[in-house]
Amino acid sequence: MPKAIFFDLDGTLTDSGPGIMNCAEPALAHFGIQVRHRDELRVFVGPPLRQSFARFGVPEEDIDEAIRVFRERYVPIGKFENTPYDGIDGLLAQLKAEGYALYVATSKPEVTAMEVLEHFDLAEYFDRICGASLSKGRETKEDVITYLLDQIGDPGQVVMVGDTDYDVIGAKAHGIDTIGVTWGYGQRESMQQAGAVALADTPDALHALLTRRFQSLEI
Repeated sequence: MPKAIFFDLDGTLTDSGPGIMNCAEPALAHFGIQVRHRDELRVFVGPPLRQSFARFGVPEEDIDEAIRVFRERYVPIGKFENTPYDGIDGLLAQLKAEGYALYVATSKPEVTAMEVLEHFDLAEYFDRICGASLSKGRETKEDVITYLLDQIGDPGQVVMVGDTDYDVIGAKAHGIDTIGVTWGYGQRESMQQAGAVALADTPDALHALLTRRFQSLEI
């Protein structure tokens, strides 16, 4: 059977935290919301912006405005305050050479995800890059995976790779197991509690875990 890997983007392939946090801070300040420590903004990396702004107390009726202020800086500047994690390029090249079909399933707007991956010369590894829509309707990881599956049909044997419990939960809704990576912005314990089948501390460890996981799926 075909072997497919669905990758999260932020916190999994690239360290997008600096740019996201640099844009979340003024968006919150727009509503008079201050954070005591910058690390509090780490929760913006991964989940849909709508959820993160609500978490910080932005009223539902103001969330669209918060997202507008966020994107006002993020679109021209913040999306490139970003760096691929060490070893990711080599990992993707190796997996592609081994015959895996690679896909991106991210809560980042799809057009932005494509721009980021093309900017860092990573887009070439993926058969399809799927993300959130700029309008309401496709925001959560579960929504994005639904959209991806609609585009590609039955992917055969598939594993999700992500750095937060949102990835684990979104994939589990489709009966897909997740291997969590610990170099991103999620918590080991949260991913384990959500049901991650394994955790990888390095890209090399991720490759080994993926190899073993697909071997076990073949039995």
